[in-house]
Amino acid sequence: MPAVSESCDLLRAIARSAKADEIYQLAAGVRDWDSLLKRAEEHRVLPLVFSRLADMGSAAPAITQERLRAEYHRNVFHCLANAAELIAVLQAFDGERIPAMPFKGVALAASIYGDLTMRSAGDLDVLIRYCDLARATAVLQKRGFELRTDVLADGAPAMPDHYEFQFERQSDGMFIELRWRLQLSQPNNRRVPRFGHALGLDWVQQRARTTTLAGAEVLDMNPETALLVLCMHGSKHVWSRLAWICDVAQLLRVSPDLDWNEVIREAKELGLWRALALGILVAHRVAGASVPQPTLQDFEADAVVCKLARHIQESLFVAPGSTPKGGVPYDIRLLGLRDRARLIGSLDWLRPGHRDIAVFPLPKALYPLYYLIRPFRLLFDRSAR
Repeated sequence: MPAVSESCDLLRAIARSAKADEIYQLAAGVRDWDSLLKRAEEHRVLPLVFSRLADMGSAAPAITQERLRAEYHRNVFHCLANAAELIAVLQAFDGERIPAMPFKGVALAASIYGDLTMRSAGDLDVLIRYCDLARATAVLQKRGFELRTDVLADGAPAMPDHYEFQFERQSDGMFIELRWRLQLSQPNNRRVPRFGHALGLDWVQQRARTTTLAGAEVLDMNPETALLVLCMHGSKHVWSRLAWICDVAQLLRVSPDLDWNEVIREAKELGLWRALALGILVAHRVAGASVPQPTLQDFEADAVVCKLARHIQESLFVAPGSTPKGGVPYDIRLLGLRDRARLIGSLDWLRPGHRDIAVFPLPKALYPLYYLIRPFRLLFDRSAR
């Protein structure tokens, strides 16, 4: 446990951009560098770790520095490849008059870190309109991408509440996701999505700006919209990666003129207030994000959000992605009042699922009984947690 604690303390210090002497002292006390590098990789912060330790000489063993440097160079290669492909895809979309905006990934790194290599390379994420999905799919297929998402005969997604198409190119392993709607909760395979606001390209384009990515100008979200999107994404995944927390803190560092009144107004209007509050509290407590005191106090006044933030802070390196115990599911707690009322009114939560069938196997002739069994099964599951 002490070795684990030392690694986590160093990662937390790097996340909050601690001073060099504190980083050096914490690094000098790390005994299990393999554990630290493994955690840094899991939390997608190896580029940040390398950037803070690269010039600290003996703070880290020579073999660790070599591994960090090798991982950094590997990530640089993949980030540059991602940037080149993203620019080419956006140009191809533009040639077909398909409006599109990149988000997360190298575009976010270039926008808020000023360096596209400061985030771990992953897949490419592009926001489009659903009406352009077929044409955008054709563009990607011409570039050698294969669709990996199950679709119906008419080309629509097989799962009604899935709002993205995933593509892979076998020749180089490149992944790209086309998304037409941003979601607060994970897909639940139900007919009615829990988050009822259709936030997509039209929403983020309202106050779009541009950023420079590998010498090219690409569309970028303004800080207020970017903050809401980052908090939506992080909250959807229970803030299970330190990198997502660092992104929020970094966005706030480079956006001193952020319009907090506008962010909060829009968050309340869209049912994102708790997702925003949770993201800000976690970024403040873990990564030292600077937040105006009155705003911070407003967020801390919500007991539910404080409980969720405390759980995430305590479980980040122990059980990342776990949800706190309680009678109400995590993603329901994040919803605004209107979305919660809408969910209850739809009675969609009563629809039997695979777990109901697994817990209480019944012959097909008795399947209607699952509608009676499900409320008790849900109550039992929540009571046992």
